[in-house]
Amino acid sequence: MRHYEVVFLVHPDQSEQVPAMLERYKGMITSGGGQVHRVEDWGRRQLAFPISKVHKAHYILLNVETDQKTLAELTGAFRFSDAVLRHLVIKMDGPVTEPSPMAKAAEEEAEGGFDRPRRARRDDMGDDEQIGE
Repeated sequence: MRHYEVVFLVHPDQSEQVPAMLERYKGMITSGGGQVHRVEDWGRRQLAFPISKVHKAHYILLNVETDQKTLAELTGAFRFSDAVLRHLVIKMDGPVTEPSPMAKAAEEEAEGGFDRPRRARRDDMGDDEQIGE
């Protein structure tokens, strides 16, 4: 069996169905003898460009270990689902269980934000000050 990273985008109108979709897809993988190593729900995010006139999507990340037959079944389910806008499957060298950079950033933001100083805005400066000073 090989390790894969799967990212799929769900239509924002179907966001409430994401937990059921996740259970169905995880069930497909485990029933085929595979394993799910990591599941991350990144939530609704802005798309870089519209897909079918949709500007936001619900992002889901899975790291799985499965065989080729089950992976083909999973990607077929993505293709035939109207709720899944896009999907991407990447072959990995081994299992990935640590949080992704997206999850780490969301965790840091929830803990109180980043520890970087705020940039000076033009409104905060006096009339005689310049930005380069």
